[in-house]
Amino acid sequence: MSQQMIDLIVSGTWETLYMTLVSTLIAYVIGVPIGIVLYITGEGGIRRNRAVNLVVGIVVNVLRSVPFLILLVFILPFTRFVVGTTIGSTATIVPLVVAAAPYVARMVESSLKEIDPGVVEASRAMGSSAWQIITKVFLPEAKPSLLVGATISLATILGYSAMAGFVGGGGLGAIAINYGYYRYQSDIMLVTVILLVIIVQIFQEGGLKLVSKVDKRMR
Repeated sequence: MSQQMIDLIVSGTWETLYMTLVSTLIAYVIGVPIGIVLYITGEGGIRRNRAVNLVVGIVVNVLRSVPFLILLVFILPFTRFVVGTTIGSTATIVPLVVAAAPYVARMVESSLKEIDPGVVEASRAMGSSAWQIITKVFLPEAKPSLLVGATISLATILGYSAMAGFVGGGGLGAIAINYGYYRYQSDIMLVTVILLVIIVQIFQEGGLKLVSKVDKRMR
């Protein structure tokens, strides 16, 4: 393997990490509030509202149902509007966020459903406001589950970023497709696959160790 190709793979690795981490962060900034809304407006929620829950749920389900590659192509005009281009790692962040935010929202909703209802009722009995319950009860109690979800989301978004290589998304996915697939360079394909696996393992192990530190049940 030439030095030029090694440099390209190193650059692609950094691009992949950039796309994955930034997309996950933005997806959580968007997805966490949506997940909270889904939970508190649902059956048994502290602010039950069937209409809001139904509308938000439909939007989330529709976006989750669209395969990523189709979604990526479909929102190309929106991507160009947001970042001024449809090619490269920065452009890929837009569809990654659109695809990941609904996924994160459902994971957040699922995490909140694991909270002991008795804790919530005790907070309500003490006169806590909805905002206080969300910030002082929901998020702290669901923290371990939310961290596990974040670890899973990182791996999922990493896989999405690799698929984006088919339309010039950049990163290891683009290298694997442009060199490993189109040019039949199996060694390049193997290296990119190994690197992707290593990155996923690092995310998972790091996430699990973090969960073990914050989860009181594991102490």
